[in-house]
Amino acid sequence: MGTSAEEIARWGVAPSNRTIAWQQPKHHVTIARSFALAATPVTRAQYERFAREAGEKVAGIGWDSPGFRQTPDDPVVRVSWDQANAYVAWLSRKTGQHYRLPSEAEWEYAARGGTTTAYWWGDDAGVNHTVCDDCGSDWDSKGTAPVKSFAANPFGLYDMLGQMFEWTADCWNPDYRGAPADGSPWMSGDCNVHPSRGGSWNLDARLSRAAQRGRDDHDYSGNMVGFRVARDLP
Repeated sequence: MGTSAEEIARWGVAPSNRTIAWQQPKHHVTIARSFALAATPVTRAQYERFAREAGEKVAGIGWDSPGFRQTPDDPVVRVSWDQANAYVAWLSRKTGQHYRLPSEAEWEYAARGGTTTAYWWGDDAGVNHTVCDDCGSDWDSKGTAPVKSFAANPFGLYDMLGQMFEWTADCWNPDYRGAPADGSPWMSGDCNVHPSRGGSWNLDARLSRAAQRGRDDHDYSGNMVGFRVARDLP
């Protein structure tokens, strides 16, 4: 988990870039418990069902007006960490299963899909693998694409890189020193701020690498951030 010195050098990212420290040190994590992760981010259509039941006070406003055109099958954005957690609590009640946000370690494990390269498809961003501002897709710098517009990674997961950042369960820590080694969420640190992962439709490809980390306040709901759900398995 994390970014190697070789990866930093390959991309020519300045060592002074503060996000590089966020991705280090590179370290080993063993996922200690079985979990499932949704094949796609939560879509607008899925979130709308929750919003109708939960009401504006819980579900928030703005998720249906992100500032660019979306279909019901696009990933929902403008959803805060608080609202994402309200959604997984609602989904758990509806289904009788325990849904939650993934930990950062679970997210990165899933995003890599068993690979060790910067992206699951290789060390270069290539063309038309995802949406960012220089990824060669029809949606670059315009907005999100409908889920499953691109190939799935080796774990069968879509849209893990690019599109929009995805919330994780952890509290924010500015590097990995002292991070859990078992894949569990890191529940100490700044718990008013939470890591987000994956990149965005309007940022360059370097910020869509599997190791890249973002961060936002728990009540932030910008059009670059959405989420996907995890579920505990026996």
